[in-house]
Amino acid sequence: MTGVLVLDRSRTRAALDPPRVMEAVATALVAIGRGEVSAPPRIAARTASGLLGAMPGHVPGLGLAAKLVSVFGDPDRPGRSAHRGMVALFDADDGRPLALMDAESLTGIRTAAAATWSARALAAAEPAGPATVIGTGAQARAQVALLAALDPTAPVVVVGRDPLRARLTADLHPEGRTATGVEAAVRAAGVVFCCTGATRPVVRRDWLAAGTHISSVGGSHGPELDTGTLRDAALFAEWEGAATAEPPAGAHELQDLPAGRTVTLLGRVLSGDHPGRRTAEELTVFKSTGHAALDVAAAHVVHAVASAAGWGTRVDL
Repeated sequence: MTGVLVLDRSRTRAALDPPRVMEAVATALVAIGRGEVSAPPRIAARTASGLLGAMPGHVPGLGLAAKLVSVFGDPDRPGRSAHRGMVALFDADDGRPLALMDAESLTGIRTAAAATWSARALAAAEPAGPATVIGTGAQARAQVALLAALDPTAPVVVVGRDPLRARLTADLHPEGRTATGVEAAVRAAGVVFCCTGATRPVVRRDWLAAGTHISSVGGSHGPELDTGTLRDAALFAEWEGAATAEPPAGAHELQDLPAGRTVTLLGRVLSGDHPGRRTAEELTVFKSTGHAALDVAAAHVVHAVASAAGWGTRVDL
């Protein structure tokens, strides 16, 4: 078939098969860890009220893609932002455009997949409590939905500022329930997924039990984790620039780390090149900033699934 495959939001979402996305994201993370990915730090053009970011990337075996995403304040929800955009997939051998798809649903699941891999690789063998998801926005919903798709029997706790939104998010999981406060939920958790638009820390060191794993994927406007947590935890990230590039390309939490502090790439743990957690009592933190290689991974899955199913519209571009 010829032409560019164009997929709307519903077809993009339907093509994001969770197990296949997990597999592709793991491949991308390992490729990042081995230095096999070509992906410059994201760039952005700014307006008075938002920005348009660009994230191109190539992952051997998965493809070549670029994401354009706008981040603007949401007038209906003060203090929150809306992310809208598209991902274009190209043939890595001859440069032909192959597909155009929705970026929002793709970004949600690929970010959740990286966070989930961090928990699988770094959480204690026997976590002290359930997984807690902090947040009720699009990324929190994507995280809960992915956890439900992968293991609907494992309990998940959702906590956020709005009890109704927390309940609706928890309802995405068969074993989902809500908690009344962040501190109590974190104290009882074995794994914590931070999925917020925080401008200041939402997790504090003295709430965390020994051996807790924390995955922080939010905080694009400020840190989700306090300095005590970062001081005491072993640190992991998707790419080296998480600690060296200025935000939003890099992480707020990983700026100006003390000399000698290391940030290990999650892909090196998944490949077996790094042991990851060293003791059952160790705190581990995965700080995600997003990476174009993960967009490539998810776009690869969308294109394969949609093409096989005959979904979408083909246009001459």
